[in-house]
Amino acid sequence: MALSENTNDTVEMNVSGPSDPLATGAAVASGNGTFFERAVPWIVKGTMAVLDQGLIAGSNFVIGILLARWLAPQQYGAYAVAFAAFLLLGMLYQSLLLEPVGVFGVSAYGDRLRGYIRSLVQIHFFTAVPILLSLGFAAAIAFWFGQADGLAGGLLGLAFSTPFVLLFWLARRAFYLQRSPAPAVLGAALYCVLALGGLWLAYRFHMLSPLAAFLFMGVGALGAGAFLLNHLRRHLPKAGIPPSVREVWKRHWQYGKWALGSAAMMWVPANIFYPLVSSFKGMAQAGELKALMNFATPMLQFYGAIALLLLPHATRVHAYESKAELRKAAVRITLLCVFGCAAYWAVLLVFHGAVFRVLYSGRYTEVEYLMPVVALASLSWSAFFGPATVLRAMEAPDQVFGAVALASCVSVLVGVPATKLLGVQGAIWGMAISETLGFLGATALLVRKLRNAQSSSVTAIASPLPESGGD
Repeated sequence: MALSENTNDTVEMNVSGPSDPLATGAAVASGNGTFFERAVPWIVKGTMAVLDQGLIAGSNFVIGILLARWLAPQQYGAYAVAFAAFLLLGMLYQSLLLEPVGVFGVSAYGDRLRGYIRSLVQIHFFTAVPILLSLGFAAAIAFWFGQADGLAGGLLGLAFSTPFVLLFWLARRAFYLQRSPAPAVLGAALYCVLALGGLWLAYRFHMLSPLAAFLFMGVGALGAGAFLLNHLRRHLPKAGIPPSVREVWKRHWQYGKWALGSAAMMWVPANIFYPLVSSFKGMAQAGELKALMNFATPMLQFYGAIALLLLPHATRVHAYESKAELRKAAVRITLLCVFGCAAYWAVLLVFHGAVFRVLYSGRYTEVEYLMPVVALASLSWSAFFGPATVLRAMEAPDQVFGAVALASCVSVLVGVPATKLLGVQGAIWGMAISETLGFLGATALLVRKLRNAQSSSVTAIASPLPESGGD
């Protein structure tokens, strides 16, 4: 599935042509063209991005709901704990590979994207080996300690599926660098069919378990990832000297080492409570926590979708526009996230009782009263997305790390004892408090960063030029 050189390339995805809606970035920035001409391409591409992520988010959301209905509470709790481990690996992978792609795929390697993607695929296979071994080792430990709730099987399925899922993510990201999300939508649809179809077959033949769920997610990702990589191989034009794996890794590591810490810290407030709840109160309560957090997943996936467009956009604003425009971009992104999340939860909270009963077939109703607290945590995370996106575009992941480190510390100091005392209720409140502090911290750091950048530019302009030594 690695990209190979192909002399029969076309330029269907070449962003330099007039068919690209954002290729005329200067015209958009300067306001040339009518509002309609400038807005429609954004709406079309944004709609395709949301559809792409919606298919992925929808299938994963449906998988979570179906497993909650079909599995015993203890097995669903095991699935939740294993899925939390997957999210940690996914966030680390995103920090080192996917997040830097949104920056360097536009700036450093935009003119030689084919070679850049090839190097990334090779790096992916190097990272897949430790992922497979670590998850396999964790599954062996769970099996050794006699976990009869499906945790060992879930971790084993995760070991085999995670490399394929992450490769699928990487392939999808390449199309957003080209601002051509349509093929990614087809790949997402293929993933949805394969994963959900396999899950239904497992349920139909009484073979459903956390192991089967993760294996079929891997099968779906394998099929969709192969389709997308083949599309890239056939359509990405050759241009320039391909960057070496060493060069790409060095650049990604230089950027991603801070984002790596941020990802690890960001994982803590939202996911550390699954193993904590299972340890303190039993695996069934981890299932209850997962049943609650399933409702926050659509918003997380939505912002994951628009991030694929907004991070490159913010990077361009930072590179070519003034700091005042970057400040406006930060405000617009934050308001977009907050209003979108508020609208979603306003509807959901009105009907949350009926939604709980319909989706979970009468299960987990004992925790539905915590939905407003889940909404608060989700709203705070959505607000955090705005300043964090702009800080990443400014190549300041260390600032994001500082904000999420604050949230993680609060999560541990407050959330752990609260979870031990109150179970799921304590975990939910721990999430809400830590996410709120994370947003406030990211906002303060962005304001300081923009102020310092503005001061530096003013000083540079005001500095007198050195006098010439002669006439």
